[in-house]
Amino acid sequence: MLTALIAATAVVVVIERVGSAEPAGEQLSVQELKDKLAAHMAEIARRVDGVVGYEIVDLTSGDRVAHLEHETFPTASSIKLAIVYELFRQVEEGRVRLDESIVLDRSKAVGGSGVLVHLGTPTLTIRDYAALMVTLSDNTATNVLIDRLSMDAINARMQTLGLKSTKLRRHMMDTAAARRGDENVSSPDDLVRLLQAMAGAHGADSDHGRMPAAVDLLALPKESRLRRGIPDNVRAADKPGELDAVRADAGVVFVKNRPYAFVVMATFLKDESEGERAIEEMSRAAYQYFNRLGSSGPEGRRLPR
Repeated sequence: MLTALIAATAVVVVIERVGSAEPAGEQLSVQELKDKLAAHMAEIARRVDGVVGYEIVDLTSGDRVAHLEHETFPTASSIKLAIVYELFRQVEEGRVRLDESIVLDRSKAVGGSGVLVHLGTPTLTIRDYAALMVTLSDNTATNVLIDRLSMDAINARMQTLGLKSTKLRRHMMDTAAARRGDENVSSPDDLVRLLQAMAGAHGADSDHGRMPAAVDLLALPKESRLRRGIPDNVRAADKPGELDAVRADAGVVFVKNRPYAFVVMATFLKDESEGERAIEEMSRAAYQYFNRLGSSGPEGRRLPR
């Protein structure tokens, strides 16, 4: 009886594979490649003296490689993704105009990254403040936008999207708020979903995304560990972040035929440069995997571009 049951079970498995939407060989070979990527990512994360969470999602198939993806991490400047999203939603709703001018109030000027803290009282458009926030991670520009859009509105929008871990709880450089526990936070999964909301569920390119203007803004030139891991000619729309013992990067990489979302968040870092190297190495590994999928046929043959 036991022998017959085992035989019957084996037959069922074979029938399920034959009846699947894709050939068994393709499933197994791509899964093997994905398993190797997952093992590589885990090994990189294990080497870091700290806590590393990540989520990398294939925007074509929905496949993902993840670790601690639902845990809450400090975002550092990657929280600015939420501000970008809210900005373009309010533009769509007619509540804000990108060409609206705002005179810089010096009381909002803060240090850290950016250039506005060194200027006087320039008059800039909201588009200009947003560009400074994204490209130079300008903290003063960020605070101007938080006040114009409303912190409550930004958080309410995140809740509407179902991003329960994403909370903008303080202005940039407000260390007193951070000491009170009001840190800006999110999770790798939340940031992936936020990126998908901007780039589109399948993320084919910015022209077909749900918020192409937001993607174009995030794709402006900037220094990031994600971008160090990919070739210069590959488009990426991302926002890195860093604080003491914290490093993060979150973005969409538009590999031909195989775009993907990439989020890595690291905290409790003993050595911040170690966290930076890990993000770059993980970015490079993810790019090599998706580039291979995007440039190959179903059986793995690399096809001419």
